[in-house]
Amino acid sequence: MNKSHISQISRELNIPNKGVMAAVSLLEDGATVPFIARYRKEATGSLDEVVITAIRDRVHQLRELDKRRATILESIEKQGKLTLELKEKILAAEAMNVLEDMYLPFKPKKRTRAIIAKEKGLEPLAQKIFVQGNIDPEKEAAAFINPEKKVETLEDALSGARDIIAEWINEHSEARAKIRELFFAKGIFKSKVIKGKEKEGENYKDYFEWEEAVKTVPSHRILAVRRAEKETVLMLRVIAPEQEALTILEKLFIKEGGGASAQVRMAIEDSYKRLLSLSIETEIRLAIKERAEKEAIQIFTNNLRQLLLASPLGQKRVMAIDPGYRTGCKLVCLDRQGKLLHTDTIFPIESQHRNEAKRIVKDLCERYSIEFIAIGNGTASRETETFVRGLDLSKEIKIIIVNESGASVYSASEVAREEFPKYDVTVRGAVSIGRRLMDPLAELVKIDPKSIGVGQYQHDVDQSLLKSSLDDVVVSCVNLVGVELNTASKQLLTYVSGLGPSRAQTIIEHRNQYGPFQARKELVQVSGLGPKAFEQAAGFLRIREGKNPLDASAVHPESYPIVDAMAHDLNCSVPNLMSDENLRKKVKLEKYISDKVGLPTLNDILSELAKPGRDPREPLHIFSFKEGIEKFEDIKPGMKLPGVITNITAFGAFVDIGVHHDGLIHLSQLSDHFVRDPQDVVKVHQCVIVTVLEVDLERKRIVLSLRQNPAQ
Repeated sequence: MNKSHISQISRELNIPNKGVMAAVSLLEDGATVPFIARYRKEATGSLDEVVITAIRDRVHQLRELDKRRATILESIEKQGKLTLELKEKILAAEAMNVLEDMYLPFKPKKRTRAIIAKEKGLEPLAQKIFVQGNIDPEKEAAAFINPEKKVETLEDALSGARDIIAEWINEHSEARAKIRELFFAKGIFKSKVIKGKEKEGENYKDYFEWEEAVKTVPSHRILAVRRAEKETVLMLRVIAPEQEALTILEKLFIKEGGGASAQVRMAIEDSYKRLLSLSIETEIRLAIKERAEKEAIQIFTNNLRQLLLASPLGQKRVMAIDPGYRTGCKLVCLDRQGKLLHTDTIFPIESQHRNEAKRIVKDLCERYSIEFIAIGNGTASRETETFVRGLDLSKEIKIIIVNESGASVYSASEVAREEFPKYDVTVRGAVSIGRRLMDPLAELVKIDPKSIGVGQYQHDVDQSLLKSSLDDVVVSCVNLVGVELNTASKQLLTYVSGLGPSRAQTIIEHRNQYGPFQARKELVQVSGLGPKAFEQAAGFLRIREGKNPLDASAVHPESYPIVDAMAHDLNCSVPNLMSDENLRKKVKLEKYISDKVGLPTLNDILSELAKPGRDPREPLHIFSFKEGIEKFEDIKPGMKLPGVITNITAFGAFVDIGVHHDGLIHLSQLSDHFVRDPQDVVKVHQCVIVTVLEVDLERKRIVLSLRQNPAQ
C-alpha cells in the first residue's frame, strides 16, 4: 500500500486517511465494494459505495501513473540524461500530461526537421540565437555554411537553427502547460461538412457549420460530431486564439529586441503553427472525448440503475403476450415463480381469428388462475392491449404494458437456449416479458446492458470503461436487493458479492444434486466456495422459510451471535425479537459494542430485524396509456397524455406514450425552472403526464413538454 497514494486520495475526496487506508486494504484483500459498504462500516467510517468505488478507481489510476513514471525514468537514465533536478520533478508530477511534457524532449522520435538540422551541425547556432545576446545572427550563421552538409546559404543555416528552436519551444513543459490552459479556456470546436457528403450526412446537418466553446460543449454533441467525423461526413478542428497564443509564447521566450529575437519570434510562430497547436489540439480532443465518454457512461449507469431497480410485481401468476401482426401474438402462462406452464399463439388483430383468440385467452386465464397480463410494448402492442381489455375477464386481472427492450436479445442468447432448449425465440421472448414484470432485476441481468435500450452513444465510448461501469451498477443493484439462494438463476448469482460465474454454476449444480439449501451455513459445503467467498456472499443471499429466520435477512452470519445475545438478554427467541417492536425498543445497543462491531453495524442489525429481507424497490403502480391513442396519426399538438420515461440523455428525456415512437422532452421543457441535469427531475420508468408540442409525421418525431406552461 502506497502511503502517498492514500494521502493524495484523502485530500482529493476530503475524507480521513484512516477510511481510505481501510478501504484500500479491504479491496486488496479481495473484498467487494458492496461488502465493504454494507458490512465494514466501522473500518471505513461508513463510506458508501460511491466513495469506495472512487477510491478503488483512483488507486488504479495512481498505480498506472507510477508505472509510467518508472518507465520514463528508466528511459531517460539509459540515455544518460537524468539529472537530479529532472528526477525530482518527474517524481513530483501528479498528472499524466505533466509527466509526458517532461518526457517529450527525451522521447525517441522520427527524423524531424530539427533532427535533420542538428545532423547538419546547426545546434550551436540555434543555441546562440536562442540565448538572444548581442549578436548578429547572419554573421554567426556564416560560420555554419557547409555545402557538403547541404547548408549552402545563410538562410539555410538560419532556417535550420529556427527548426531546432521551434522543437525546443514545442517540447518546453511550461509553454505546453500555458497553451493547454489557453485551449481549455478559449478554444473552439469547429466542424464543417465535407463537400459532397451533405445528403449522406443528413442526420448530422446541425453540425454542418457548427462551433462551440471547448469548456462548455456538452458530451452528446462531442460524441455526435466525433461519430460524424469517423463516418467521414464532417471535418472537426479545435482552434484557439492564435495571436493570444503567440503573445504567451513571446513572453516566455523573447528576451531582447535585436536580430536574434527576430529569429526566435519567427521560430515561435513556426513552432505554434506547425507543432505546438496541432499537438495540443490532439491532447484537447482526447481530453474532451474522455470527459464526454465519462459523462455519457454516467448517464447510462444512472439509467441502468433506475431500470434494474424498477418496481417488481412479485410472485404472481402471469400471462405474457409478445404482440405481432403477421406471425400472431406469442402467449405464455407462468406460475408465481416464473416457471413456464403453457405456450400458445393467437391472432387477435385478424377478424377471422379473433373469436378463437378470445376463447384461448379466457380459457387460459381461468385454467391457470391468471392474476396479471403482461403485454410487450413492441409492434401491435396497443392493438393487442385493446383486444385484451375488450374481453370479459375478471376485474381482478390487471393488464400492464411492459417495456420489452432487450427481450429479443435474450431470446436468441445462449442463456435462453440453456433455459428453454425445446422452445423457439418467440416463446423465450414472451417468457422474458412476463418475468420482467415479475422481477425486472432478475430478468435484466441475463441481458447485455448495452442492449437494454437506455443511454446515449454507448457504442462510441470506451467499451472497456463502459463494461466496467455497467458491471459495477449491476453488482450494486443485485446486492442491494439481495438474492433468493434457492431460486436464483446462474446469471443473478454471478453478480453476488464474492461469487462470479464459476461459483454461481457450482451453487446451481449443488442445488440440483442435493436439493434446496436449508441454511446459509450449508454454502461452505459447496465445492470451491471457501471461507472468504462465504464471508463476501452470505449477507446478500436469502433463504426464506429456512431453519434460521435470520437467513432471510441482510444480517450477516458473522453477526448472528450478537442477535442471539440480544434475544437472550431479553429472555425471548430471535423470531420474537424480529416480530415484536416493543422488544426491539428495549435493546441497548451500547452493550454490544466491541473492537470489531460499532454502532453503525448494530443500527443496521436492528433496522434489519424490523423488516427482514425487505425489498428496497418501490411498490409497482399500475399504468395505462390513453385509450384511442395507438398510432402516430392519433397525436395532436396540445394533447395531454400519460407516458413512461424510457431513456434519459444529457439533452432531455424520451417518453413512451403508446404509439411505438418515443417522444422527446428537451432539457428546456422538463420543468418551469432551469434544469442542468435531466436526472434531477425525471427517472427511468417514471410515469408522467406530458403535453404534445409538435408532431412531425414525415420524420416521425414527437416533441413533448413537462412544463406547466409549455408555450412560454
